[in-house]
Amino acid sequence: MSIRYTVDQGIARLEIARPEKRNALTQAMYTALADGLDAAAEDESVRAILISGQPGIFCAGNDLHDFMQAASLGADSPVLRFMFGLARAEKPVVAAVGGDAVGIGCTLLLHCDLVYLAEDARLSMPFVSLGLVPEFASSLLVPLWAGHVRAAEKLLLGTPFSASEALAMGLATAVMPASQVLEYSLSVAGRFRELPPGGVRETKRLLKRGQARLVEETIGEEARSFGARLGGPEVREAVAAFFEKRPPDFARILQSCKPDTA
Repeated sequence: MSIRYTVDQGIARLEIARPEKRNALTQAMYTALADGLDAAAEDESVRAILISGQPGIFCAGNDLHDFMQAASLGADSPVLRFMFGLARAEKPVVAAVGGDAVGIGCTLLLHCDLVYLAEDARLSMPFVSLGLVPEFASSLLVPLWAGHVRAAEKLLLGTPFSASEALAMGLATAVMPASQVLEYSLSVAGRFRELPPGGVRETKRLLKRGQARLVEETIGEEARSFGARLGGPEVREAVAAFFEKRPPDFARILQSCKPDTA
């Protein structure tokens, strides 16, 4: 199984464990993540959720082979089940991130309550370069937290950024040596064992209530645009270029779309 779900001393751990594919997510892995979030919500012994990857790699985003075969991005799709499950999680969610956090590996952090980055973490949201659009409410939350100009650089250009820049943008709680990030994140998650669970959940609800509806509306709007572009000429060219290890030729696509006026 590429997603490991365990519960120990009140902490539910969701570990992305597919290092041979840089922890790229498949539809089956999204289902396992959503199932894990549901299980943690229903388990009264769970006081916090910890999401982590493997040493040197958090998540490389979607597995493109698998994702291009997805039937839809409807509300009951594995991807949307996971997105809404994390966005609606009532219990605190802690993320421990080392290495690459790409695409949804980056945007999922926007819905965690405490995000701890290793110094070697490298984040990016390269949706436009694949002919796609932002997802997981990143088009709302990144400019809201980091400002429009920084958001434009990260979302329009897909410019990668470091852990220290993520911290400055308000996307992370703290940055620390890679050797410490998982242990420290576990210790923080463990602090919720000593806190009243009802008070924690209600405080989290109050923290998120001002934007909760807008976040869900944005996830839905982004998914509609994202889904409409899947299979389009820009995405086909971008994905083909990725697998063929060549630069994409979007100018050729534009030329082929021009009406013949001869």
